[in-house]
Amino acid sequence: MLPAADRGCIRYLATESAAGHHRLLCHLPDGFCSMVPKRLRSINDVDAASWDALLAADYPFLCHGFLRALEESGAVCAASGWEPAHRVFEQDGELLALMPLYRKSHSWGEYVFDWQWAEAWERAGQRYYPKYLSAAPFSPVQGPRLIARDPAAAGALLGGLDAELQAGEVSSLHLLFNLGSENDLLQEHGWLQRLGCQFHWYNRDYQCFDDFLAACNSRKRKNFRKERQAIRDQGIEFRWLAGEQLDEAVWRQFYPFYAATYYKRGQEPYLPAEFFILLNRYCQASVRLLFAMQGERPVAGALFLVGGDTLYGRYWGCLEEFDRLHFETCFYQGMERCIAEGLKRFDAGAQGEHKLVRGFEPVLTQSWHKLQPGLHGAVADFLLRERAGVKAYQQEAISYLPFRQAAE
Repeated sequence: MLPAADRGCIRYLATESAAGHHRLLCHLPDGFCSMVPKRLRSINDVDAASWDALLAADYPFLCHGFLRALEESGAVCAASGWEPAHRVFEQDGELLALMPLYRKSHSWGEYVFDWQWAEAWERAGQRYYPKYLSAAPFSPVQGPRLIARDPAAAGALLGGLDAELQAGEVSSLHLLFNLGSENDLLQEHGWLQRLGCQFHWYNRDYQCFDDFLAACNSRKRKNFRKERQAIRDQGIEFRWLAGEQLDEAVWRQFYPFYAATYYKRGQEPYLPAEFFILLNRYCQASVRLLFAMQGERPVAGALFLVGGDTLYGRYWGCLEEFDRLHFETCFYQGMERCIAEGLKRFDAGAQGEHKLVRGFEPVLTQSWHKLQPGLHGAVADFLLRERAGVKAYQQEAISYLPFRQAAE
């Protein structure tokens, strides 16, 4: 590696590219001269305890075990278009900063859609892929993305990505569904904010599902009870599983339900069966599995994860159609699980205005983007208009919530 060169209080660090060439990555304040950015070829290239300790959040989608399950199952790899390129900074054996990162050769599985940006850039004779993406793969859930013990380490990590963007190694940088602690730093580095809207359910200290119904207007209460009664009339009950109940046989039973959701749309499933087995091995405490049962026969399945005060609804599927089964399995059962476990929020997944009328409140989400100069300006203009539209949509959506008005 090239030696660090003093420039007053600034020192420059270089790293070796895949082709073996040295390339300037970033400049760091004096005192960080021994800190070298490191690109991981696998999450297993970093100590699990160190990664999770720096993450310092009960957030299952970026814990070492979750990312390990994705990689070891083959769901995330160069062949699938999700090549691991995680970035870390270490100094004296201590992990100072991390960013989960993937070198993407497509835009599938992201839930923040940039297909039009790619098309426009390629019409201009440029290559949009590969690009860099910081996200929880296949999981549009808010959480931390750039985590650092020191602001200088975080800034240096972004500086390294800037250098690769400027060198044309990627067309763009993307960071999806962050919570906001990185916002100021991203803005300082010229990233663009994009807003979206999801629908989350909040447990307002309900003791039972009837407490939630009591907060709704009478017409909606009647509709909810009717939907739930339709499930009982079909002889369907529900079985929750967790912990040691989740053996390999259970996951083999669940997988056809998960896969069916994709096959019905003419797609291959993103995740192989092995992923769920590994997820249970590495992250068992976070996993909740639900089967809809008609007698002793499972007719649908849904996977949930728990992190902090939040229940995350992730994947569901059924092999035959039952009236209103999706609403009960994916929404009402999750609400009751939140109440039973004392969880405050239920994130049932991206999109879906049908959640709104069932008490899921519109919540703004965000992502951040930095692109090659010829595309960056056009995207900035688009996002300025889009942000205003998303905010207006969120405000209008509030009026469709089922809750009682004060005068009722």
